[in-house]
Amino acid sequence: MSFRQQDYLQEMGIQRWRLHRVQVVHGLSLKQVEPDDSCQLLIVSPVMPQGQFAILFEKVLKSFTVSVDEAMYIHPDDLYRLGNHHLQWVWFAGCQPVDGIAPRQLVSPPLSQIESNPLHRRELWRQICSYQESDR
Repeated sequence: MSFRQQDYLQEMGIQRWRLHRVQVVHGLSLKQVEPDDSCQLLIVSPVMPQGQFAILFEKVLKSFTVSVDEAMYIHPDDLYRLGNHHLQWVWFAGCQPVDGIAPRQLVSPPLSQIESNPLHRRELWRQICSYQESDR
């Protein structure tokens, strides 16, 4: 991006920008995202869990014996870059789910809405329990 373009963005009050639908830019090749073999869960969300929401995220992971070290975050726009993996869980938090990524799939509102809403927490817990019951 030229300095002139950066000046225009700065004048409009835009500090950061993100190119959506990168796949339509011809000639641009992006590196695939390949989770480590130890990665068990992929959280797909427009917002990365941080602060109090990271604590909530960690509590949810503990409920089905996945550690934070075995989890990975990805923005929904980057999901098409997901390469080879051995994921057991994929959690769509605040975005549209995509079938077939992992054998166990959770769908919820954003973490910011789960923390303060008992109905959302209960629904997420119901989904987790349904997979734990089917594993028995």
